[in-house]
Amino acid sequence: MAEHLTKQTFLEKVFNYEKNREWKFEGELPCVIDFYADWCGPCKMVAPIIEDLSKEYDGKVNFYKVDTEQEQELAAAFGIRSIPSLLFIPKDGKPQMAAGAFPKNTFVEVIEKELLNNVSDTASVN
Repeated sequence: MAEHLTKQTFLEKVFNYEKNREWKFEGELPCVIDFYADWCGPCKMVAPIIEDLSKEYDGKVNFYKVDTEQEQELAAAFGIRSIPSLLFIPKDGKPQMAAGAFPKNTFVEVIEKELLNNVSDTASVN
């Protein structure tokens, strides 16, 4: 199940932007953060997809939700202008933001390629 983040838990589990100027991911696993609002129709379409993926990728990818109404400082820190906005954060490397409601297969493609580095056309290692 996706975990709801407050500013405090975000600083501890994702990125302490008060302490660090440069990006420094605090998490152990790659993660996806869903910036949403309860009144947002497209956000309501994305919510069950996030829940499904949180079960399918349990132990591989963490899924978080940030209510932009409750956590306005977090939304502002990431320049959230439209919702849903999704932040894909690899274990190493820079996060990538995507705005809009996507179908599940698009989430899976991004997670596999950008977060888990599972590129299907790579040669197998013996």
